[in-house]
Amino acid sequence: MMDITATYDDPPDEKANENEEVEVEKPEGNFEITRGQIPVPDTGVYGGFSFRKLWAFTGPGFLMSIAYLDPGNIESDLQAGAIAKYKLLWVLMWSTVLGLVLQLLSARLGCTTGLDLAEVCRHEYPRVPRYALWIMMEIAIIGSDIQEVIGSGIAINLLSSGKIPIWAGVLITGADTFTFLFLENYGLRKLEAFFGALITTMAITFMYLYIKVAPSQVGIMKGLAIPWCEDCNKAEVEQLVGIVGAVIMPHNIYLHSALVQSREIDRRSKGAIKEANMYYAIESAIALLVSFVINLFVMSVFASAFSDRPDANDASLRKAGLWLNDKYGEVTKIIWGVGILAAGQSSTMTGTYAGQFVMQGFLNIKWAKWKRVLLTRSIAMVPTIIVALIATKDLDAMNNWLNVLQSVQLPFALLPVLHFTSSSRIMGDFKNGMIVTIIVWCLALLVMVINFYLVILFVGTGDDWWVYLITALVLAAYCCFVAFIAIGQDNILKIKAFIAGRCGRDVSSIEMEIERRQEVSYSAGLTSLNEQTDLRYRQMVNES
Repeated sequence: MMDITATYDDPPDEKANENEEVEVEKPEGNFEITRGQIPVPDTGVYGGFSFRKLWAFTGPGFLMSIAYLDPGNIESDLQAGAIAKYKLLWVLMWSTVLGLVLQLLSARLGCTTGLDLAEVCRHEYPRVPRYALWIMMEIAIIGSDIQEVIGSGIAINLLSSGKIPIWAGVLITGADTFTFLFLENYGLRKLEAFFGALITTMAITFMYLYIKVAPSQVGIMKGLAIPWCEDCNKAEVEQLVGIVGAVIMPHNIYLHSALVQSREIDRRSKGAIKEANMYYAIESAIALLVSFVINLFVMSVFASAFSDRPDANDASLRKAGLWLNDKYGEVTKIIWGVGILAAGQSSTMTGTYAGQFVMQGFLNIKWAKWKRVLLTRSIAMVPTIIVALIATKDLDAMNNWLNVLQSVQLPFALLPVLHFTSSSRIMGDFKNGMIVTIIVWCLALLVMVINFYLVILFVGTGDDWWVYLITALVLAAYCCFVAFIAIGQDNILKIKAFIAGRCGRDVSSIEMEIERRQEVSYSAGLTSLNEQTDLRYRQMVNES
């Protein structure tokens, strides 16, 4: 059985010969997050609980949780509070729980295989679907980054009392994002501490607003406990769907599977992998609990203070700052601006990391490190800044469309991670059990239905026949691709073999490909840096 290890870097469709040397990239501490950067203390026997080890594993989950606190989420919170008051708090809570389930699957995939989700996609999918998935994720990342840099630009505009225009704030955000990312040079733990400081800033600022406004605690408890939207109108239903679309971000699933690679784990030991999965689960749960509380602060504040305004349906990040200024004074506007700036700046940086990991994982770029990092981060940031500068006059409408964009991209993260974590060939003893598999697939189906409904709410067509034709063609192509990913590559090959056999065609090449895939193991730590294993695997691929 051939092993794909964490050091395997060549896509299956590239040729190799027996004399070729396999280059193994060793972890380095500069310019990027790399594998095994952070050592985990050895406390002896696996299985017990150690706060020292929990502290060593703390970091990736909090970086991941920042996507649940980006300006798009904050705006969704304030709109839901202003329009539906406390009715939708339960949606926020259960969306966060669902997000935690998906993030844990992502972390388990990365921790168990030693590869991130994008790398596993590169090994598992043929060339065309693989590139299509990469393009979809790049679009999702750019869409998310647009919301984040515009959110930071709005925050800078509020903090400067309008003296710095939003477009200038966007440029400032783009520049300082690259500046802050160079904190990696001083060590990953210092970078994680910086992100922790930004999350703390958000928690303090939004908690201050929560205490200042003093929303109804009874209303909050009812909103959390009663899973229903009583007497909800269309606007409130749209907010319900929008919360789900804003909370679960497709690229964040890819990001988390890469972030967990930063800890040094002995993947030759099942006990070590099991222990790492446990600590990552605890850390992720704590991180998303913090993010949920911060989101709850925002939704409750606007449910209490601004739901009675006649223009509540027009709530946005900038208008929220002006409302706070009018009702509670300039200090609250400044505090709101500081919180939004922390949210925008931190999420822009993690979005940039997501772009880097996704591009490297799918394309396996083998350039010098500084060139690779510059390209992968610029691919996400440069289009983001350009679009943000062009669209600053239509921010509210664009934000709705960006939420729709995230929704239509979600299956291309959900479906692969569910397939991979349910596969014994990929996960070994750590695959999802039957009950977990059924639950997560039902939840994924529910999330996709909700997100498709969000698309229906916002997407309209014209009266011209060509508009209907183009819409139908795009929808058909999209549905076919989603169906392809949902069925899974192993099942696709079996279906092809069955159809070819029924038609009397030769199925030997398809059967050979099925056999090859069954021979591939992802036991990342069971072999060391073994050149012959790597070469034999690639030769087998080329022969098939």
